[in-house]
Amino acid sequence: MNSTIELENRYCAHNYHPLPVVLVRGEGVHVWDDEGNKYLDMMSAYSAVSHGHANPRLVKVLSAQAATLSIVSRAFHTDKLVHFLKRACELTGQDMALPMNTGSEAVETALKAARKWAYEVKGVARDRAEIIACEGNFHGRTIAIVSLSSDPAYQEGFGPFSGGMRTIPYGDPAALAAAINENTAAFLVEPIQGEGGINIPPDGYLRQCAEICRAQNVLLICDEVQTGLGRTGKLLACEHDDVKPDGLILGKALGGGILPVSLFLAKREVMEVFQAGTHGSTFGGNPLAAAVGLEALNILVEEKLVERSRDMGAYFLGLLQTIKSPLVNELRGKGLFIGMEIDPALATAREVCERLMKKGLLSKETHETVVRFAPPLIVTREQLAWASDQIRDVLAAMDRIAKAS
Repeated sequence: MNSTIELENRYCAHNYHPLPVVLVRGEGVHVWDDEGNKYLDMMSAYSAVSHGHANPRLVKVLSAQAATLSIVSRAFHTDKLVHFLKRACELTGQDMALPMNTGSEAVETALKAARKWAYEVKGVARDRAEIIACEGNFHGRTIAIVSLSSDPAYQEGFGPFSGGMRTIPYGDPAALAAAINENTAAFLVEPIQGEGGINIPPDGYLRQCAEICRAQNVLLICDEVQTGLGRTGKLLACEHDDVKPDGLILGKALGGGILPVSLFLAKREVMEVFQAGTHGSTFGGNPLAAAVGLEALNILVEEKLVERSRDMGAYFLGLLQTIKSPLVNELRGKGLFIGMEIDPALATAREVCERLMKKGLLSKETHETVVRFAPPLIVTREQLAWASDQIRDVLAAMDRIAKAS
């Protein structure tokens, strides 16, 4: 075994099951391991590296700001935060934003905002507010958030769980309508479930949910930590259904693959429930993160990465659809957010990923059955065509082995 992997196994908690590769450098859509092997990154750190590794514009802004002012906490105003938040609000159509660091922190912020809004604005009785989410969701890993999970692996051994949380089937507006009661504060939903396996709901699902929430005075909060900022071929995945949510959660790509940067954005009525002392983060909204976040948003717009995701995603999905393999049950995707479901009776998604790694393509399985393809949005047609060839070769080889056995 690689000595670095051996040391990590000794000193690092085993809360991940990485592929057996040690990466040391990244540039654009490629990464290199400690033996000099080059790989096409088809994971983008779960969509965090949408701009590509070591994006020159982001590295320049990071370096300049780090040499000027990095962290002072929100105890003071800085000259960078307001420009970042203004740009984010203008692009997403939201009124106000609250900066945090990780996606989980932004989701926690949304949950707190929804509950406080329910008590102070909607008039829900004290400590009775409920949040509805969907089965198969992934909103993070804190105790409160895993209370919403339907995946046993995310919950086993971590109870007791937070109350006021309910889950309903994904893609079913009628289930939402039936679940809402006088205590419902918000419906928290991913427009496309990423960690759940690139699960895409029926067309119009989010629009129907928005109408139900509006009629029942319930907040619609879209978790776009993975799907937002161009990943699905729209700036926001909720735009596929022409929906503007009451609250929006962004992260991952917001930090340009360099820093953890997240936001909870919402209409003014929701955000104004926060007063000094009711919520905070020492690092949230720091000048370094704000400068990088602003540049990340500017790059998305100026370099037309959203449109690129739409076009390259359609091209790549078309290539994958030409691959005929009994191992593949289904292909699902929008933009550069694509899942290939592997028949568990024939192979595991992990095995596919390990074989792809040996061919110079890095991806990762989700829930043992889906191989995820989400490269940086700067990927080219030539690189996607090469990736398609590797996938075709791996599936063909695995099919031959299966038939021989």
